[in-house]
Amino acid sequence: MRVRENNGAKARVTGSGGERHADGDRPLLKMSELAERSGVSPGTIRYYLREGLLGGGLDIVRTSRNMAYYPAEYVERIALIKRLQEERFMPLRVIRGALEEDPGRVRALIELEDRILERALASAEEGSRLSRKAVQERYGMPRNVLERLAQIGVLTPTQRGYDKDDVKIIEAIASFRAGGYDEALGFTVYDTLRYREALEPLVREEVQALVGRLAGEVEVERAMEIVAAGTEPLRELIGAMHSKLLLAELRRHRADAAG
Repeated sequence: MRVRENNGAKARVTGSGGERHADGDRPLLKMSELAERSGVSPGTIRYYLREGLLGGGLDIVRTSRNMAYYPAEYVERIALIKRLQEERFMPLRVIRGALEEDPGRVRALIELEDRILERALASAEEGSRLSRKAVQERYGMPRNVLERLAQIGVLTPTQRGYDKDDVKIIEAIASFRAGGYDEALGFTVYDTLRYREALEPLVREEVQALVGRLAGEVEVERAMEIVAAGTEPLRELIGAMHSKLLLAELRRHRADAAG
């Protein structure tokens, strides 16, 4: 067994394709091994090192000018960086700040977001979907209206039909049309975009606040229970607040007209 010295730090060859720190017996990897296990090129890893994304580099053991061994924990950290880049489109400067502050919390955030997304997708697929024919028959919705709603992304049908949220949207639009909100008065499916555009930033803030407060504070399963419990009350809250705001705006409009 060979022992290599580096400014007082020691590493030893284990015979398993890597080395280990003498203190703590922590595994070390060559750059080629680190690249292979992480699925990231050596050039990208060196860039991460230069940008401080892998910590201060104090755990790196240099055995010569051109030879170094890296902690095996870098594999997980590199994978986390790539996920933040590719799945959440976070710039490296933001990733570096988050990892410097609390890498454990970053992992907890990702795990919770993944679980929420998995449950939402599973919920969307639960039960039977409603076919286009069934929707047209049940709600009297013209085919061209359904097609336009899908084109602008308000509805997201599959070959199996519409999920429960799509059906609720269709039901609401059908009720609007039955109450007189029709094309003759200038009401079209494109009016739904106003609500979507207003809700998108609200939903982004909601997710950030919700995940940020729960991740790392409670167990993932408990966090999921809290998220699920808040779904219906949130619908009621938004509906009630919209009604109050609408009434207030109508009063303001009347006052302005009278003045």
